[in-house]
Amino acid sequence: MIADLEELVSCESFSSDLEAVARSAKVVADLGARHLGVQPEFIVIDGVTHLRWTFGTPRVLLLGHHDTVWPIGSLLTHPWSVRDGVARGPGVFDMKAGLVQTFHALAGLGSLDGVSVLITGDEEVGSPTSAGLIQEAARGALAAFVMEASADGGALKTARKGTSLYTLQVYGKAAHAGLEPENGANAGVELAHQILAVATLGSGDTTVTPTVLSGGTTLNTVPAEAAVGVDVRAGSVAEQRRVDAAMRALRPAVPGTRLEVRGGPNRPPLEEAMSAGLYALAQELADGLGLAPLTSAAVGGASDGNFTAGAGCPTLDGLGAVGGGAHADHEHVIVSELPHRTALLRALVEAVRHGSAG
Repeated sequence: MIADLEELVSCESFSSDLEAVARSAKVVADLGARHLGVQPEFIVIDGVTHLRWTFGTPRVLLLGHHDTVWPIGSLLTHPWSVRDGVARGPGVFDMKAGLVQTFHALAGLGSLDGVSVLITGDEEVGSPTSAGLIQEAARGALAAFVMEASADGGALKTARKGTSLYTLQVYGKAAHAGLEPENGANAGVELAHQILAVATLGSGDTTVTPTVLSGGTTLNTVPAEAAVGVDVRAGSVAEQRRVDAAMRALRPAVPGTRLEVRGGPNRPPLEEAMSAGLYALAQELADGLGLAPLTSAAVGGASDGNFTAGAGCPTLDGLGAVGGGAHADHEHVIVSELPHRTALLRALVEAVRHGSAG
């Protein structure tokens, strides 16, 4: 498993570099073929390479991604290593270890009938080309197991907030800032009003966060345009809809300006009701395997498991690596946990195929 993990980590796969993603897909495909006995279907959508294995009529979906947030060249500053039982390298935790676990778990089955594996190439940028593939695969499955890395301490992810992404664009009117500022309509001032308004839309565990700002052209010109990105995390579809309606109801405060709201809900929430049965099954199986008792976590970050749950498929997330530091300099995987999580996944797949889905 360590050798396989080194092979995947050593092939960099920055989401925005489509050639790198294509190279990574070939490496993942060859590794999968060695374990599963067959090459996957290569699906290229808008230049992004996804992989799909299908065995018989799928009843269980194993879902992962091979792209990472790490720019090409990160291996120079964050080289692959295994020291004191800890593996490090770009993408090792999020989520190349999860792919290794997937292949080894399935390789230990007597038959792959009823299994589908979908490994996408654009999860880290919101799954714009793979969302439809994921939803299609989920609609026919009894369960989806998402091989994203675990939460703190190895906890499975039984709930994830849904995400909505917006750009709030302000249009004003340019004028000379020294000679006749009164003849302009200041998009920057209007943006300030809107940022304050947007920041009040959060409620309870729903967060609404203004993020990327832009505007203006020169220091001596009243800005004619300005914009802010808005990140929304909500635990229910109802909350996503409430915030969406509030965003679209925003009105300008500065005369002569107008607003345009682009974007909307990106991923639906993974609510606990969609994972409860599978989590109970996982607890039972872990006990039977002699593993430590499982724990669970609800997290704010989204994954492709949000799509499977939104499609009505029972979903259990965070079955991948135990470690930490996703997207950060200290990204790492606890090597000794790899076979334990692999055994749990194999048992889950078998249980679902024999009628024990949650």
